[in-house]
Parts: sequence; structure tokens; C-alpha cells
Amino acid sequence: MQAHELMLIGRKESYVIRVLLKKLADAGMRAFFTEADVNRISESLSRASSVVYYMETGETISPDILVFLKDRLHEEGLRLSLIGEGAELLKQKAAIPGDILMETFQRPLDYEKFIATMSLHIEKVASGEYKKSVMIVDDDPTFLSLVRDWLKEDYKVHIANSGLQAIKLLGKNKVDLILLDHEMPVTSGPQVLKMLRSDEDTKDIPVIFLTGKSDRKSVLEVMELKPEGYLLKSIGRDEVIKKLEEYFRSRMP
Repeated sequence: MQAHELMLIGRKESYVIRVLLKKLADAGMRAFFTEADVNRISESLSRASSVVYYMETGETISPDILVFLKDRLHEEGLRLSLIGEGAELLKQKAAIPGDILMETFQRPLDYEKFIATMSLHIEKVASGEYKKSVMIVDDDPTFLSLVRDWLKEDYKVHIANSGLQAIKLLGKNKVDLILLDHEMPVTSGPQVLKMLRSDEDTKDIPVIFLTGKSDRKSVLEVMELKPEGYLLKSIGRDEVIKKLEEYFRSRMP
């Protein structure tokens, strides 16, 4: 992704959209218009750090564009805002998952509110606030550092070199997923998982085990604990990133 640019989608580049683009520019935000067409949106999406869809009177987002946006925005970690009115706006709001939908704006548009909201949103995007949060727990500092470097571009990454340190950090940090080493001294991965499951604040945090053993017996022992899955520590960067993308995509509403 390049600079933090806002994509404004609409049926046509109307007078109102040109006014919006000017007001965004006057507020110091980079924005561009894209016609409501799957191919055109796809071609320009790599430039965007946020997306706004402007619906004309009586307009709803076409099914093909809606499916495309839900899939791609989730995949890219982007947020969608809607500008519309009445029943059409409510209908579209209900059709978009909460992890994608950022804000809805009623027409006639309150420009001041819109600009202030989008400005704050762009600041949050720049700071990485909307990224999924992953905690890596492993007693090997070299492996911790390696995996953190692999993930830090796409995720907010927390690291812990023991199970007890992980539990302490979880008291202050909310995470979306834990990558937990299965074989650790003092407090093993299975022991840590049991501790997490016994605490009301952490019992629902998804856990994927990291294991250095790929034989059938070891894998079965790992899966008997019913984690969300396991990753072999021998796999490379691209496969780790792919597995995490697949995992988060599978949990889309």
C-alpha cells in the first residue's frame, strides 16, 4: 500500500463527489474517485487505505460489487464507509460485516462531520490501529524475532518468551490470535492453554500451536487439546503469512 489515500466510489463523478474530493484535499487528505465497477475498483484498490461508497438517491450497491468489497476489504484489512439515505443506507449497513464497516453518513451530508471522521480514521490507519493483533509465545528469542519480522507489516505483533509472561501481557493487551510454542520449559504450551481456557478474560482467545515435531503421534497430541490449528516451526515466511490470512478469512462473519 502506498500513501494513505481515500478511495471514493460512486456511480458517476457528480458535482457532490467533486465537492467531497475538494473538501478532503483542503483538509490535507489524499483522495481519488473510482467508478462503481468491479474491474475499476480492483485496478485502483492497491492505492487505497480506506474506502467510501457514495450512493445516489434510491441506489444500493450491486451484488457483485458488494461481494467483491466484502472479500477484498477483509483480505486487505481496509474499512468501508457509506454515504446514502433512508432505507437504502440501512439495507447496505446490515449487509456489511462489522469488521469492515467503519461509518455511515446520512444525506444530505454533514461535510464537517464527514471530514473530521475521515481525518481521524486516516490517522488510525497510519498508526496501525486497525490491524489484527497477534501474540507469539516462544522461549527461543531468535525464532521470536524472526516471526515478528515476518508479521509486523500486516499485524500488530506482541511477543512473550514464556507462558507466564504471555499471561501477564494479556492482562494489558487484547489480541486476536496467539501463536503458542508447544514445547517450552517450566510451563509448556499445553499448560499455558489450560490456564488461558480457565480464565474468563482469555478463554475465548484463539490459539494456534507452534511445534517442531511433525510425526503423527506428536501432531495428534497437539490436536487433542483442540487449538484452532498448528504450524510446523520449519515452515517459511510465505506459508506462515498464508496460513494466518486463511485463518482470519475463515472467521469472517
